[in-house]
Amino acid sequence: MLHALDGSAVRRWGEVSVLALTANRAAIDRINVYPVADNDTGTNLLQTTRSALEAADRVRAAEPHVVLNALSEGALHGAAGNSGLLLSQLLRGMAQYAGTRCAGAQQRMTGRHFGGALERGCELAAGAVAEPAEGTMLTVLRAAARACREREELADAVHAATLAAVTALSATTAQRPELTSAGVVDAGGRGVVLILDALYAVVCDGRRLVPEVPEEAEAGSAPFPRHDSGYAYEVMYLLSAAPSSGARELRERLVGIGDCVSVADAGEDDREAAETTWVVHVHCDDVGAAIESGIEVGRVHGIRVTRFADQLDGGRREREELPQHGAESSVPARRAVLALAGGTELAELFHAEGAGVLTVDGTEPPGAREMLEAVLGTGCREVLLLPNDERLVEEADNAAAAAVRAGIDAVVIPTAAPVQGLAALAVHDPTRRTAEDTVALAEAAAATRRGELVVASEEALTWVGRCRGGDVLGMLDGEVVLIGSDRVKAARELVDRMLAAGGELVTALVPKHAPVALSESLAEHLRRTHPEVELACYSCGDSATELMLGVE
Repeated sequence: MLHALDGSAVRRWGEVSVLALTANRAAIDRINVYPVADNDTGTNLLQTTRSALEAADRVRAAEPHVVLNALSEGALHGAAGNSGLLLSQLLRGMAQYAGTRCAGAQQRMTGRHFGGALERGCELAAGAVAEPAEGTMLTVLRAAARACREREELADAVHAATLAAVTALSATTAQRPELTSAGVVDAGGRGVVLILDALYAVVCDGRRLVPEVPEEAEAGSAPFPRHDSGYAYEVMYLLSAAPSSGARELRERLVGIGDCVSVADAGEDDREAAETTWVVHVHCDDVGAAIESGIEVGRVHGIRVTRFADQLDGGRREREELPQHGAESSVPARRAVLALAGGTELAELFHAEGAGVLTVDGTEPPGAREMLEAVLGTGCREVLLLPNDERLVEEADNAAAAAVRAGIDAVVIPTAAPVQGLAALAVHDPTRRTAEDTVALAEAAAATRRGELVVASEEALTWVGRCRGGDVLGMLDGEVVLIGSDRVKAARELVDRMLAAGGELVTALVPKHAPVALSESLAEHLRRTHPEVELACYSCGDSATELMLGVE
């Protein structure tokens, strides 16, 4: 039996929690009827906990607060659904408390520390929700925190918290009419019980207090819930560079367009406001409005959009054990990827990769109306839009918002350059659920560093010195990193800088006016200096740049 938690025990807690949620995922999904009967709470909690554990596995610290902080960071960036967001805040609060009480000479969590940490985590979770309700995950957390307050022994504190959570979970059936009608307990609360019971098993040598799946979750005992939300979509994203006032303003706006609103501060307390990251969650009909509200107060990234009807369709197929190929055949007909491409050759390249293409005239970029017409012209109910130019992202967002209002589920993948668009398109899988495909494309784009060579039009001061008109500028993710006169030499130097942080594949988009030796020189340079890196060169026709590079 453990008398205190160190970093190793905290990591073990994450491992046992993943095992418990894996075994009970389907059972929790089946009893998910509040706030939306979309059958995904177990899946969301498992996904979030797996992400938390992956982050903790990269940390080999003995201090419990360091491992808890890694768990909370991993849970934040992998948070799925409102339940996942609340779990990330629970872990964040525990990490904060442990960081102040279990650092320095005292690097282990006793029962008293655990009680304080759980209470702080409960406070942060409740504070993230715009309209807290009884009979939910928060109710179960609050009961657990109260029960273990001021208990000195760790086993006693965890035992009290877990049993109090079990009691509070049983009471949730009568606390919400949706749960009463279905005859089930709250799904998120059930997840809390499993996670606390996993900690009890770690502390008490494998003993469990609640090892059995509740009767209402037995396979086939509960009717398949219907989607009864007043809104069609779940929207989640990360918000950076937003002050607390901006986050409060965002929460008020989101309450006006949807429900289940959560805006949680994911940063450490001692960070500057400009460095704070917020995790945002809302159920709504107007996806564009939800995202635009965030853009107005900070930088939006990590966007995930889920259509509730699709989740139910997917869950129903799984429950009825339909053949997988039957599901696959119906998906491509209703989803399209639409790429914006500058020039005929680049358009042909995207088309060859399976995307619909809106060709961009170099003299006048398309506006939101033209993009909207292209989205509607796909004839698909779901469209993933690749702007492929950071200057076009805002107009693409406006077009997607208009498409959503027209009944089309359009989502912008924030690709700032064609190389990011190609990387995103390479992982597109029309047989996946839309939300999963959206995340995969967005992650592939974000993981691709973009570089380009351009010619300076006039004398200017850059981050690396003063340039003159006609100089060749090497740009990395939008910033000037080198100034040269020889295009071939500058290309080699730029690719070296891009590969300094690692990479497996370099994609080069070469305009027709580039020096003839550019592609071969680049290939030879990589064979000598980075033989492990693959190079793919494509002609992009007429271009305002001298070379575009992407590193994955």
